[in-house]
Amino acid sequence: MMAELQLDLIQSELSEPFVLPQGAVEHFNTYGYVKLKNVLSARLLGYYGEIITDLVFRLNKLTKPMEERTTYERAFLQVMNLWRESEDAKEFVFSKKLAKIATDLLQVGGVRLYHDQALYKESSGGITPWHADQFYWPLSSPKTVTVWIPLQETLMEMGPLAFAEKSHHVEIGRDVEISDESEALMNEQLKQFNLNETPFDLGEVSFHAGWLFHRAGANVSGQPRKVMTMIYMDQDQKIVKPRNEYQQADWETWLLSRPVGGPADSELNPVLFQY
Repeated sequence: MMAELQLDLIQSELSEPFVLPQGAVEHFNTYGYVKLKNVLSARLLGYYGEIITDLVFRLNKLTKPMEERTTYERAFLQVMNLWRESEDAKEFVFSKKLAKIATDLLQVGGVRLYHDQALYKESSGGITPWHADQFYWPLSSPKTVTVWIPLQETLMEMGPLAFAEKSHHVEIGRDVEISDESEALMNEQLKQFNLNETPFDLGEVSFHAGWLFHRAGANVSGQPRKVMTMIYMDQDQKIVKPRNEYQQADWETWLLSRPVGGPADSELNPVLFQY
């Protein structure tokens, strides 16, 4: 009975409204991201973190030694759309609390899921090079946002997410895939922007815009850096003709080849919150 009560409390937390601090929306619009403390409890992260971790190790297909991997492969183990694999993971991914925050930050009437992905940087994992996520997405509007949820306290030696503040306002590097080349090019191009690179407390999450450049350092902590993410888009987002091979793959995989020019409303893209 006590266990059931505890589970009910954990599950109800996923729907409890979170009141954004004053200035959070303005910060997101200006700088392209916002970090929010005490969004999720340690109890909730412990419960769903165990479920997500089990799924990552069961579904991960990257097994070759670190020294044989590309820079991208060394950055993290990446497993997508966990909500399709587990009802428990679906509860977490479909959190109304998190989807409402995304809706409020984007200042839209509601948001759909683009997809979720777990990003586990192994204990010897390398850097995540500079990149902007929306390079990969065949979507018409910049009204997109990713929530980055560390499943543990994330100290600097673990490689927390770092943001090039205000870089979503300029159109540099928008045709560059994540790679050694993007890291070298954007290290030069992004010198004009302030870098925000700080640890994450347990329960702290960040939301960043689709066109904001971001990176992460190597994990030299000796333990895995476990992170879950969800990508949200304006519920009225439209699909555009794919502009590169990655967008073509995303159009087929995450949007189920829905018609170009039409809404991004496939069965994989449910509305998670709306007013």
